[in-house]
Amino acid sequence: MSIAKGLSAEVAVVGGGPSGLIAALALASSGAETLLIAPPPQVVDQRTTALLDGSIRALLALDVWNSLAEVAAPLKFLRLIDATKRILRAPEVLFDAAELGLEAFGYNVENECLKQSLLIRCRDSALIRIIETPVVAVEPDDAGITLRFVDSEERVSLVAAADGRKSICRRAAGIGTHAHHLPQTAIVLNLEHSAPHNDTSTEFHTESGPFTLTPLKGNRSSLVCVVYTNEVRSLSELDDRELGFEIERRADSILGKMKVVTERGIFPLGTETATHFAARRIALIGEAAHVFPPIGAQGLNLGIRDAAMLAELVAEARQNSKNIGAEEVLKAYDERRRGDIRSRSLLVDLANRSLMTDFLPVHAARGLGLFLASRLGIFRRALMREGLAQNRDNPRLVRGETF
Repeated sequence: MSIAKGLSAEVAVVGGGPSGLIAALALASSGAETLLIAPPPQVVDQRTTALLDGSIRALLALDVWNSLAEVAAPLKFLRLIDATKRILRAPEVLFDAAELGLEAFGYNVENECLKQSLLIRCRDSALIRIIETPVVAVEPDDAGITLRFVDSEERVSLVAAADGRKSICRRAAGIGTHAHHLPQTAIVLNLEHSAPHNDTSTEFHTESGPFTLTPLKGNRSSLVCVVYTNEVRSLSELDDRELGFEIERRADSILGKMKVVTERGIFPLGTETATHFAARRIALIGEAAHVFPPIGAQGLNLGIRDAAMLAELVAEARQNSKNIGAEEVLKAYDERRRGDIRSRSLLVDLANRSLMTDFLPVHAARGLGLFLASRLGIFRRALMREGLAQNRDNPRLVRGETF
């Protein structure tokens, strides 16, 4: 399909984070001429991302994974430990990817490595044109959508809004959000440790939220430590040596001596979900559509499913010679993503609240669930499939299929 008169590309992706870069590759794989608006980041992203099995399949289909495999650490086991001091405590549970016939639940990769591999692949694509200037205005109309820059403009039929929680594209679409501030803050950093992690991600459940150690290559791990916001100051005032001791204490020395090797990221937590996910030729991707706490490695993996679904619908529209920015395409995207996004958001919110609440019946229900998981293989495997979103109507790329 050739580009319609007056358009500079069929589709534009606004946002240069991992969700935006993957969206650009996915849309280009559908055959669409794609404009990627990706201003260089102002700071280095020292976080990591646990890419789950479906996301790995999508990256394989997009010819990205081979460049990442050598720097990614497999997550073969997931261990849950109840570190609360409450009367009713859950038993320790170990989930093994081999029970699902998988080599690993997924792989943990440093965000900078992920973004560089994606950006290289975008630059190699004949169907992607990259603009490194920020968008200053987004103006949809009946015939297309105009993207304005300081000294130029572009016009496309459809925009994939991957421009984060303060999305200007979402505002241009007239889409609101439901937001809720949480009394928690995440401290994020990477560590070296003296004992091997054995490809095991360990999540301690505490009264203030999860304390999660996720493997990296070698004797290294990434840490996400969720605490009540009023605790952050006392932890942030510790020097690296003191903080290493404190992390080792909280981790019960399961990885031996700890050494902090990156700067600390401090992220106040909250939830925010768009009221709907597409309107006025704009489809929301990643954090423009959904933001929630770092529990269960759901954030970017959900964003990848957003990108894959939009690309699939664009491919279908192009094959049927339909306008990719038409209302029926946007409506289909909203309907196909709604269930996945809403259910993931609800599950993460419930899991988080179950740790913070003092309501005894909630502790009993949580403990019973983990007890059943520790004893019943069929229940344990069902929980693992749910965590990997294997029971969902996943788009083709997430199943490892191309267009």
